[in-house]
Amino acid sequence: MTSSSSTTCSPDPARSREGRERGEGSRTAWLLACALVPVLCLAALFSALGAQSAHGESARPDALMDQARGALARGDGIDAEVKLRAALNAGVPVTDVNALMGRALMIQHRRDRARPWLQTGRFSPATAAMGWRTLASLERQDGNLAASGRAYDRALAIIPRDAALWVEIGRLRYAGGEHVLAIEAAEHALALNPASVRALEFRGQLVRDRYGLLAALPWFERAIVNDPADVPVLLEYAATLGELGRASECVTVTRRVLQLSPANPKAYYLQAVLAARAGNHALARSLLERTRGKLDALPGVQMVRGVVELAARNPSAAAEAFEAVLRLRPENETARELLARAILMAGQYRYATLRFAPEIAAGQASPGLLLSVARGWELLGDRQRAGELLDRAARPPEPSLWALGRSRPVGRMLEQGQSEVEAAPVTSAEARRSNLGSYDAQALAGDVQLAMGHPVEAQEHYVLASRIRLSESLFERRLAAFAMARDAKGARELVEGYLRQNPTSRPALRAAAGLALQDGDPVRARTILRWLRDNGQDRDVALLSDLAILEAHGGDSARAVDAARAAYRLQRSSPVATQALAIGYAASGGHLAQERALLEKVRAIKARMPLPPMPRETR
Repeated sequence: MTSSSSTTCSPDPARSREGRERGEGSRTAWLLACALVPVLCLAALFSALGAQSAHGESARPDALMDQARGALARGDGIDAEVKLRAALNAGVPVTDVNALMGRALMIQHRRDRARPWLQTGRFSPATAAMGWRTLASLERQDGNLAASGRAYDRALAIIPRDAALWVEIGRLRYAGGEHVLAIEAAEHALALNPASVRALEFRGQLVRDRYGLLAALPWFERAIVNDPADVPVLLEYAATLGELGRASECVTVTRRVLQLSPANPKAYYLQAVLAARAGNHALARSLLERTRGKLDALPGVQMVRGVVELAARNPSAAAEAFEAVLRLRPENETARELLARAILMAGQYRYATLRFAPEIAAGQASPGLLLSVARGWELLGDRQRAGELLDRAARPPEPSLWALGRSRPVGRMLEQGQSEVEAAPVTSAEARRSNLGSYDAQALAGDVQLAMGHPVEAQEHYVLASRIRLSESLFERRLAAFAMARDAKGARELVEGYLRQNPTSRPALRAAAGLALQDGDPVRARTILRWLRDNGQDRDVALLSDLAILEAHGGDSARAVDAARAAYRLQRSSPVATQALAIGYAASGGHLAQERALLEKVRAIKARMPLPPMPRETR
């Protein structure tokens, strides 16, 4: 493909009139200027010829192609594009250029412009492998997974032993739900080239998903040893260190990234996350500004921005950020609760009641969201509606399925009103028919079995899913299955193993506190709950109530009352918080009247609460 340009001169009527008015003298000057044009053009031509003579090598087609390849190796897509267009004008066949030009435009994140160069498949033998794998990458990013697979097959036929290609195939398989096959691709890539940085990075990511943060570090470290200047691996390593709570090491690695890649937005984002966690919101905001908006499409970036703006009491900016998170991740309950807080902080009480009305009507609002909307109704003077929402927030959650996509048969069945009893066999059959190595299919089948009251069957599916990825969500579901089966040993092994790899996991720490109580170790339980409260869970009513009771039993009545009051302020209609405050007052003494009133309130709340649903009959 070539490009050409032409310049057309046209007279300006205003200038023509001015010329006529100036008369013959002006016309003479104009003629002299015209006479100079050929002279100037000749001078420019001779200058260009002289430059070409002096630098003849740079204008040769093969030299231009070499320069383009060098620019691609440096990751400079713009320079590569310029050199390739010059090569085309110098007579290089388009089949030699298509693959390289497609790659140059992909580096510039211009998939729309890269597609015409790649989709024809007209590549020279020397560039065919690059052309097909670049096309495959383009199709994968556009969501055309089948087309991407076909392009990778063409590349694989040319370079079957390329480790980096097998990594790309593994990523495609993972995106398509073929998780076990993706793991096999990563292992095959390492077998082909044990020193491949891309293969080590991919294997580290898979290990992090399956085993946890700690287990992934050696894989990233091996990759860094092989190439200490590889920025993507350094960023993965830094992110993992940050999640492990090793903040100083994370900062050191991100500073190294910024030396290699000045103004790298991901490095600044990781530093902003650390600053926000440390409570330095001014620094976090400054670091986010240095990303220059290049990562704004990531929900994590918007989440940090929202938290920072909320802490700085900029509710409008915070609400905008949380809305962006919900557009990208509609299921994010934390973002929804923080959005409600931001709206209330901005004084938009009526809007708070309207914004979350659909979730409340559908019964999908979390206790925290119900509390915030109740506060909105209270500030509007409607205590009846506020009280109704507070009562709903205080009720224990009803058992429900964890995740049911409407696109799946079971999701459609439940949406149409069919029971879990009818839906469960459909889901199990769906899981069997689909790829047994798919995390989603196995996790979904386990969810339905758990909702059916079949913990052993649920655990079987969860075990298969956890061989691929053990997320916090799956950890909680496995823990629920162990609790339903009254398998204390299995629960303990799960919690201890998960915490060894993910020592900062809040759900695992919460479970560990419960196990410590069962083991007769209230000191450890109290220490864990204090840490959780002081590190982001100071609005968790159940946690604060549990902590208050532990503080009371430990003899620290002042701390017991403080924790119980914090829970009670958040949710005055909660029987748990009310009872915790009564226990705190009893431990401190001298509050007999308040204690009796609180216990009477607990009895009244429980009396008007609906009875829990009858357990399903198991067969």
